[in-house]
Amino acid sequence: MDYSQIKLEVRDRLAHLTLARPDHGNAIALELAEELADAAGRLAEEREVGAVLLAAEGANFCVGGDVKTFATRERLPEYLRPLATALHIGVSRLARLDVPLIAAVQGAAAGAGMSLACAADFVIAADTARFTMAYTKIGLSPDGGSSYFLSRIVGMRRALELVITNRVLTAEEARDWGIVTRVVPAAELARAAREIAAPLAAGATGALRAAKRLVRDGWSESLETQLEQETRAIVEASRSADAREGIAAFGERRPPRFRGE
Repeated sequence: MDYSQIKLEVRDRLAHLTLARPDHGNAIALELAEELADAAGRLAEEREVGAVLLAAEGANFCVGGDVKTFATRERLPEYLRPLATALHIGVSRLARLDVPLIAAVQGAAAGAGMSLACAADFVIAADTARFTMAYTKIGLSPDGGSSYFLSRIVGMRRALELVITNRVLTAEEARDWGIVTRVVPAAELARAAREIAAPLAAGATGALRAAKRLVRDGWSESLETQLEQETRAIVEASRSADAREGIAAFGERRPPRFRGE
C-alpha cells in the first residue's frame, strides 16, 4: 500500500511512524485509519526494528476523528463501521508490538488521538500538549481502545471522569495521572523523543521483546503462571548473542554493543 496520510521509514533500527495530515490536525478519516492499520501490520512483521516512534506533523498530534467528514455523510453508521474497524486493527497491532512504542505528543491529543497515545509504552509530551476524550461532547461513544486503556492507566473513577465529562488534561496533569511518561518544552519534543527511542532501538531487542510481553501478560496471569513464563523467558534470553555481550560488557565495565541478536 502506498501512503498519503502517514509516513513510515526505518533508520538505524528505529521505525518512524508519522501521522501526516497536518492541515486537518491529523484527524482520522477512513484512508488514514486504513494506512495506519497497514503500517502497523508491516511493523509487526519487521524483525529488524528495535523500537517504533509514533509522531505527527503540524501543531497537533491528532484531534480525533474527522468530524467535518462525519458531517457530510448522510449514512454516518455505514462510514463509521469500516473506519472504526480499520482504526482498531491499527491500534491493536501497535499496542501488541513486541518492541517498545514511543509516542511524541504535541498540541491536541483528542478522541482517537488520545487513544493512540494511551496505546504507547512511553508518551513524551510537549508542555503545551492537551489530552481529552471529547466523544460524548459530539454525541458519540469512545473508540480506539480508550475504554480498555484508560481504566488500566488511571483507574476506573478517573477514566469515567475523562470519558463522561470530557475534562481536558494539561501535559503536567496527564503526567501526574500516569498517561504521560515525561513532559518537555515544546521546542525540544522531537529531540527528547529520539533520545528515548534511539537507545531502545539499539538495545538488546530479544530481551526488550520478552520484557514487554511479560509485563503486558502479567495483567491477566496468575502469579505461578507468570513465574513460569519469567523462567522460560530468561532462559531463552540467555541463549542470545546480546546476552553474552551484555554480561561480558558488565564484567569489562564498558557499554554493551548490542546487535539485536
